[in-house]
Amino acid sequence: MSRAVRNVDDPDLGVLAGRLLFAVQAELFSRLHHLGFDDLKPRHGAVLAYLQPQGIRATELARVSGQHKQVIGTLIDELTALDYVERQSDPADRRAKLVCPTKRGRAQMAAADKIMAEMQTRHAQRLGVNAYAEFKRLFMDVVEQQRLNATSLADD
Repeated sequence: MSRAVRNVDDPDLGVLAGRLLFAVQAELFSRLHHLGFDDLKPRHGAVLAYLQPQGIRATELARVSGQHKQVIGTLIDELTALDYVERQSDPADRRAKLVCPTKRGRAQMAAADKIMAEMQTRHAQRLGVNAYAEFKRLFMDVVEQQRLNATSLADD
């Protein structure tokens, strides 16, 4: 059986995760575009998904998103130019900067949260609330174990 056929009939974890990511991004960004956030790209999700109302450090964004600091820095620059975020001094450490949402950024966060909640509700209704909760629990465990394994390999 070829890889192409296998990944259609019995996709591996990477293919499944990719399909899910791309499908979620397609719906999320399409709906955001219809709400006036048409300057956003799926790549911006690495920052926007983890943005906090009170701000978050770029190093923390890199850690939680799994992206390199340089990638996060570039995305922050793009989102700053688009008026979704701004850099502010961290009150806990004046040498550090926080990435804080602007008014437009907070509006996008609220819209994205609503869209994501609707997606999750739709899947929970289709699968059943308990089955969906169990799916998410198991999926989160697989993701965390894979991230730990990837980190330990990178440290070698």
